[in-house]
Amino acid sequence: MKFTDSPVIELQVRDSRLSIQQDNGSFHVGTSVWPCSLVLAKFAERWASPSSTTTSTTSDNKNPYSDLLDFHSRRRRAIELGTGCGAAGMAFHLLGLQDLILTDIPPVMPALKHNLKRNKPVLGKNLKTSILYWNNKEQIRAVNPPFDVVIAADVVYIEESVGHLIGAMEALVADDGVVLLGYQLRSPEADKLFWEMSEKVFVIEKVPHQDLHPDYAYEESDVYIFRKNKNGN
Repeated sequence: MKFTDSPVIELQVRDSRLSIQQDNGSFHVGTSVWPCSLVLAKFAERWASPSSTTTSTTSDNKNPYSDLLDFHSRRRRAIELGTGCGAAGMAFHLLGLQDLILTDIPPVMPALKHNLKRNKPVLGKNLKTSILYWNNKEQIRAVNPPFDVVIAADVVYIEESVGHLIGAMEALVADDGVVLLGYQLRSPEADKLFWEMSEKVFVIEKVPHQDLHPDYAYEESDVYIFRKNKNGN
């Protein structure tokens, strides 16, 4: 899937509809809605445990992700890296992640805050935001890790930032937490380095394509589940 030129992206999340404004003409990649944010959000929607007031279409005994994406019975702290326009983060909030911080760099914050305000009637509250450079240890400490869930989508595209990204992921996620990553190859050099470095820190599970949302199972996009490598190997 390529970027759409539409100035507004509509994303249905169960009974709610997000309306996300983007600017593909901006100098900042974070002001566009990247495809993997939609893929990750709709994967979570497909398998996330419903609230007590929602009828489940997938029984837990047939849901391999029922525990991973249970955001209702257990309160979980979460953070998103490289939130951009906010599509994935807002979707995860609607799926039950109430204690969630959306982060990005200062030039992207106006677009994010605009979309949060635009969707406040759907979201029901103001979501937390924080400026976060992946290599800034003070900013990482300021968000008070660890987190049970770290969300990231389409964040691997510059080789120079790969080490900072993995360092931030490792610092932010709890020892028994997970990183949910929406991924698409953007740079062969960044891709190679990212997987080489990630495998030293995390145990990585690739979600089978048939488990993605059928309407958002783009051939070039994947979802991965990262857990800390407790063996340290």
